[in-house]
Amino acid sequence: MTPMPQSSLPACHLSQVLGRSKAQLQRRARLGDGLELAVWTNQNDEVRYAQQGHHTLSVYLAGGHGSRLKLQPQALGAPGRSCVLPVAHESHWVVGEAVQFLHLYVSDLAWAERVVRLLDAEPRARTLAPQIYMQEPLYQQWAQQLQSLDWSQPGDALRADQLSQQVLDQLVLRSATPHQRQAAERPQGGLSTVARRRVLEHVEAHLAHSRALSLPALAGVACLSEYHFARMFHQSMGCTPHAWVMQRRLAWARQALAAAGQATTLQALAMDSGFSSASHLVRCFKAHWGVTPAQFVRWGGGAPP
Repeated sequence: MTPMPQSSLPACHLSQVLGRSKAQLQRRARLGDGLELAVWTNQNDEVRYAQQGHHTLSVYLAGGHGSRLKLQPQALGAPGRSCVLPVAHESHWVVGEAVQFLHLYVSDLAWAERVVRLLDAEPRARTLAPQIYMQEPLYQQWAQQLQSLDWSQPGDALRADQLSQQVLDQLVLRSATPHQRQAAERPQGGLSTVARRRVLEHVEAHLAHSRALSLPALAGVACLSEYHFARMFHQSMGCTPHAWVMQRRLAWARQALAAAGQATTLQALAMDSGFSSASHLVRCFKAHWGVTPAQFVRWGGGAPP
């Protein structure tokens, strides 16, 4: 881990904002994957955060009983309490007695990579909700463990990185309430990004198995009732689940024919692509592509003249 000059950071970065206040930077370290740690102290001050450009997890290490949001005076700081500040967070803080606090700064890139890797979701579909002065044992324990480490020593630096990567995992997994997740992931009422990807991957992996691609089976993959799945799938994909499955089977059959040509039989092709019989494949293939499989092979796998 290496220190980062504050001058190299954007003006909205909390380190830059705090650097222009009465706050004093005690120690700082850059971790892997776009994460940074910093410990600050402050007293008798007012600080405004606006569009910080990164997510921040903040934990009070000592003091802070007089600290509060100016527009939320009922919520007061105390040792061990934590705050989650999303990338677009804006707030006005009043600092009373001396306070020492730990910040974890999470870049957009670090957030996006973790959302994709852990949740297989679109990063924009996962948003952090502001949380002020939580009493969260997980974050408190993380901060206490970091306090005991010398970030300038390679072994302790690796441990600090490991602990912070783990706490970021938790931030991502807790990134939205069910209501927020529903609003973020289904802006038009369709399937969530995760459910849609899971269903489509299931379809690709089971084209030859009709039972695995029945409406009840697909609804089970999406963890929805058959009614809700069918409605939401149509809103997301613009067609029914049956129509999507049929289109993917026909596309697979077309690709297989183009690759194998006359080396494959219609019966084998029908079985491998999920059609009930060779005649069923021929009827559906001609209705969809405008030619029979035999004509498709005869014309070299291209469009008819």
